[in-house]
Amino acid sequence: MIRTALYAVLALVALASAAFSETCTASQYGIGDGYHGRRTASGERFNTHAMTAAHRTRAFGSLVMVTNLRNGRSVSVRITDRGPFVRGRCIDLSNAAARAIGMGGLARVTVQ
Repeated sequence: MIRTALYAVLALVALASAAFSETCTASQYGIGDGYHGRRTASGERFNTHAMTAAHRTRAFGSLVMVTNLRNGRSVSVRITDRGPFVRGRCIDLSNAAARAIGMGGLARVTVQ
């Protein structure tokens, strides 16, 4: 009985983590575009040197793992802003986060 319940809980955790995973194109912002120091949608000031990101639907303050599919490098970022507002992109990374995963310009990523 306990073993069955444990398997059920593990299955639910696996399904939940899969449901919050997406593969998409990421972009970066905060260098030369005037966003550094401005207020984000969450109310805090944007710092391009911090490990932060903008996402359309994830809750402010939530941590997501972003993995560059080209080189396998990952970074954990905190959602502080809304965006991106360009079709086909799902996350905007701060310059520091983009550099951490070896991303130049745009990259195909997995967001969990």
